[in-house]
Amino acid sequence: MKQTLLILGGGTAGTMIANTVRKRLPEVDWDITVIDRDDVHLYQPGLLFMPFGRYTRDQVTRSRRSCLIEGVTFVLAEVERIEPSSNEVRLVGGDVLDYDYLVVATGTSSRPDQTPGMLGPQWRKSVFDFFTVDGAEALAAALTRFDHGRLVVHLTDMPIKCPVAPLEFTFLVDAWLRDKGCREAVDLIYVTPLAGAFTKPIASAQLGHMLEDRRITVEPDFLVERIDNEAKALVSYDERVIPFDLLVTIPLNMGSDMLMRSGLGNELGYVPVDKHTLQSTQWPNVFAVGDAADLPTSKAGSVAHFSVEIFVDNFLSLIEGKELTASFDGHANCFIESGDGKGLLIDFNYDTEPLPGSYPLPTIGPLKLLKETRSNHLGKLAFRWVYWNVLLPGRPLPLPSHMSMVGKKPPALVP
Repeated sequence: MKQTLLILGGGTAGTMIANTVRKRLPEVDWDITVIDRDDVHLYQPGLLFMPFGRYTRDQVTRSRRSCLIEGVTFVLAEVERIEPSSNEVRLVGGDVLDYDYLVVATGTSSRPDQTPGMLGPQWRKSVFDFFTVDGAEALAAALTRFDHGRLVVHLTDMPIKCPVAPLEFTFLVDAWLRDKGCREAVDLIYVTPLAGAFTKPIASAQLGHMLEDRRITVEPDFLVERIDNEAKALVSYDERVIPFDLLVTIPLNMGSDMLMRSGLGNELGYVPVDKHTLQSTQWPNVFAVGDAADLPTSKAGSVAHFSVEIFVDNFLSLIEGKELTASFDGHANCFIESGDGKGLLIDFNYDTEPLPGSYPLPTIGPLKLLKETRSNHLGKLAFRWVYWNVLLPGRPLPLPSHMSMVGKKPPALVP
């Protein structure tokens, strides 16, 4: 009798898992099914470039179905709830799908409705986001009209997917305004709930200096309580007020409401898992991978990529009755666009913060860590091709899933 692996979510993690596992398990013994409520697969890093006219909707989206290899079933439906005690997934409309093993890869999404006033009368007039295709397109139109005033880039709270994206947008809009010849007429303010530019000290210091060098004001420790639409201002819980003419905000990110309805999600809708095995802390035949997992690391495509490799090893061990020995170390690496055709790269994990050095090879690189270079910028642009043609199809990428200190400067030697 066939066994069923059911994957909820056809994003980065879900697609990579389906394609990779399909190649490892015989079709005669296994059904592999992916469920998603729409058929639009989004290349999330591409949204950063859309407000500046670099990418179009067609360049950052494809059919989810087309990204899955032969032998994977795609079901277009919305999940009402999961019944883990009976190994069932109930769909909106009443249909029920049984599973032997379940992977939750439902991701995370922007929730502007969670901040009072964010979806008020200024939404997509003077208040914009770029974490959705519609938002990025609307912001692109607004930027063409903007040439003076206060431009505020605002991060509501962590965690968010692509955690460096607000910084990247800030650097890019600074360069874009300089190219337009109107940077001197714009006050550029970066507003964050963090104590500095980033979560890790060494990277935060480097990125903070870059903001300072560009005359970008940083407003730290700002926890937004509401947006005052009449005054066009951010208002914090400690009653600080930051007025704006154009606000680019990163709304609160949350996981799926369905997971909370099912008793699988925490207060933000993410699934508690063992941070090394990715196995649910409640149900041994349930895993959460990618942004849907409550992991103490970035919600980023690189985390999905590296953790999928660990998941596949553990899943194959589980179905063979073996111990789960593969261990995810929280490995993440992210390109950071810094404007003017340059970028940085950071590489870190649960225990090691981003450090200077070379990647992936010591000295040779060719990419530099925590340093602005042209090659890092080109690496980010090249990644779109790698994403569609290597990562999603489940083809091997010659990068280790575990973070290495090779080529990195030890923290004690970083000034």
